[in-house]
Amino acid sequence: MPDTSVTARPGGLEAALRARRDGGAKLLIPYVMAGMTDDWIEVLQAIASAGADAIEVGLPFSDPMIDGPVVQAAGLAAFERHPTIQGLLDQLAIAELGIPVAVMTYYNLVFRFGHRRFAASLVAAGVSAAIVPDLPLEELDPWAAAADAGGIETVLMVAPSTPPARVAAIATRSRGFLYAITRMGVTGERAALGDAAAGVVERARAVSDLPICAGIGISTPEQAREVCEVADGVVVGSALVRRLLDGVGPEGAAEFVGELRGALGG
Repeated sequence: MPDTSVTARPGGLEAALRARRDGGAKLLIPYVMAGMTDDWIEVLQAIASAGADAIEVGLPFSDPMIDGPVVQAAGLAAFERHPTIQGLLDQLAIAELGIPVAVMTYYNLVFRFGHRRFAASLVAAGVSAAIVPDLPLEELDPWAAAADAGGIETVLMVAPSTPPARVAAIATRSRGFLYAITRMGVTGERAALGDAAAGVVERARAVSDLPICAGIGISTPEQAREVCEVADGVVVGSALVRRLLDGVGPEGAAEFVGELRGALGG
């Protein structure tokens, strides 16, 4: 069991993203499900080398409310390998990626671990931030207090349906970056982004100086470039995860991330 009194802090996600943004770069954050393949750590290393600014690592959970079919399939693939969450974090701890990592999971898992223990486990794994999409702002404080104490930045989300006043409240409490959901619904590839992406980013921009990264439905280098006309960066999940489920491995993952990086510049 990790030492829940740990105070060491991993490299900060927000500081890294702000530095990249302020230097003129568009931010690229690929998503990979932990444990989905035997070589998932090699995948992380490959996409870090291919130009990712940070990586979002999903922790498999049995009832993922925001995950679409592709990411759910990745979670099932991970479960078939019978991992433990602590075991996955222990693997992540030795990955030596050189860029910040944000873990994405659901509150049931955080609660079962215990707030301080989970934060300490993330710190020990070299993780910089956590995304817990089913934990609302009104119930955030107990987790956020433990996360803040350990140096874990809690990334919050705003959606096209979020009222302006709530966008401002969420932006004030978010750390790392502000995650702008480009469409309502679960994760998954989309042929077109629609008009909601620009609107939610613009409302976030009006109330926050945080890096604003858009995600959900961004599937191609062209879409990444399009959304980055208004956003500071993109989170790309299902399009990468699908390729990994199809067996492209670390090299194929790096090739796709390289295409995204090329589309964004830098």
